[in-house]
Amino acid sequence: MTKLSAFFIFIIVIVAIGLNGLFTMNEKQQGLVLQFGEPKRVVQDSGLNFKMPLIQNVVRYDKRILEYDLPIEEVIAVDKKRMLIDSFTRFKITDPLEFYKTVGSESNVRNRLNSNVISSLRRVVGTVTLDELLSEDRSNIMIRIRDEVNNEASRFGIEIVDVRIRRADLPEANSQAIFERMISERVREAKEFRAKGSEIAQKIRAEADKEKTVILAEATRKSEILRGEGESSAISIYANAFEKDSDFYSFYRSMQAYGKVLGEEGTTMILSPDSEFLEFFNDSKGGKR
Repeated sequence: MTKLSAFFIFIIVIVAIGLNGLFTMNEKQQGLVLQFGEPKRVVQDSGLNFKMPLIQNVVRYDKRILEYDLPIEEVIAVDKKRMLIDSFTRFKITDPLEFYKTVGSESNVRNRLNSNVISSLRRVVGTVTLDELLSEDRSNIMIRIRDEVNNEASRFGIEIVDVRIRRADLPEANSQAIFERMISERVREAKEFRAKGSEIAQKIRAEADKEKTVILAEATRKSEILRGEGESSAISIYANAFEKDSDFYSFYRSMQAYGKVLGEEGTTMILSPDSEFLEFFNDSKGGKR
């Protein structure tokens, strides 16, 4: 029984040692085989791999594109305007061996990226204006930052895939001052527009009054001419009627006068019987005396 137990223990130890010599890498990983902390082999292919049991170990790194959010940084543009830059960077580990020798871990490389990206951000943004940063040139500016950071990042066995600026805002004090200046500018423009509008309105009103006066004067002149022509025609008609039958004309005109003076309500008048106004009432046949 003692020999059998020892044999089983030996088998278990051999199996454990054998299993310790096997390891796997999935498609998202890459790594190094270390022997007492010294790199011995780079493993970038997925699948089953071998190492010396007990004396070698495996360090794994992510093969995918990694993202790092940079802290908001205050940057001064070439036009002396301060901006708060909110940015992030994407990178991937291209050389696990160099990565292990220089930085060792992802947390360490993030600290290195933080200083490198911010330094490049300050240098590049310091050569452009705020308007350029907010225009279509923004993509070219970010490419310049990426290329500059890549020159430094290649020493760490990584590649900078992208550097992006999420937002570029002015500091709160500057934003408030610019906002107030914008309000003042808009108020000034509104006053100018109102003044120009009032001036144009006055010109239009004066022109309309002038045209009105001319039109009324012309209309008055034409009405006076027409009235004079009408009165002249009326006088001619009256004269022609009087010449044809003066007695009938006198009778007709007297009847019109009686109708206007006496009216429908019955007007009381005190006149002398010899008055010419009543001459047609003194004759029973309606004729003059």
